[in-house]
Amino acid sequence: MMASSISAEDGLDLTPLADCSGCAYRNTLLATGTCKPGDCCVVAESGRQIDRFFKAHPGLAFEYAQDPFWERRAIAARYLPTNHLQPLLTDPDEAVRRVLAYRVPLEWLLELRSDSDREVRVTVADRLPEHQLELMADDPDYLVRSYVAKRLPKGRLFRLVADPDNEVRRTVAERIPSVSLGLMAEDHEVSIRRIVAQRMEIDDLALMSQDNDWTVRYEVALRADPDLLQQMLDDTDEEVRLTALQRWESLQSENTAHEH
Repeated sequence: MMASSISAEDGLDLTPLADCSGCAYRNTLLATGTCKPGDCCVVAESGRQIDRFFKAHPGLAFEYAQDPFWERRAIAARYLPTNHLQPLLTDPDEAVRRVLAYRVPLEWLLELRSDSDREVRVTVADRLPEHQLELMADDPDYLVRSYVAKRLPKGRLFRLVADPDNEVRRTVAERIPSVSLGLMAEDHEVSIRRIVAQRMEIDDLALMSQDNDWTVRYEVALRADPDLLQQMLDDTDEEVRLTALQRWESLQSENTAHEH
């Protein structure tokens, strides 16, 4: 049964309208007014109408799990009981598999972690239990790895410190335990080295006091201890020298006040 379109007199209404003459629900749902052409219809190729149909009749979703029309399968998947979703894990259309990535039980998610569709894998990375997340740390797409970096236990972030993507490494720099930040002290991205300098253990800051970017050295000067500050009083950048001097003098004044 093919769907057609109805048009208003001005020709602007293109609402898909199914032909109800051969519909299996003609003498049941249609007769009782629980489906309606152009509004609540499983036959019309209209996602809005199909969704309204399954919302009204969720028990009928199972009959359309293998429907030839991808959108009908995808919408049916939203209403199927979870114990009926497994056969759709290998559905040929990514829209169907995206629905499954949101709905399947956690123990089934690993079956989708290598899916060809990035959005499916992103959802898997967002839902996968923490102890299994490391399995996706080598995903070819930076966005998937970014989700992994945001959720992976902090003590397991080491394998991402040299990730090829700046955003992934930035997330790692913001989350990795501070005692391990020395691993990122020579990152090629200045903004990431600044994060490292802002979070690194004070005793380790000497690693970055000779950084080739003045803004990184400035972050070091804001946190360095007196001994390191003295070494930075001859920095090549005026802003860094001034900051180091001001902090060194401030720390000396505090020490003098404590002595008295």
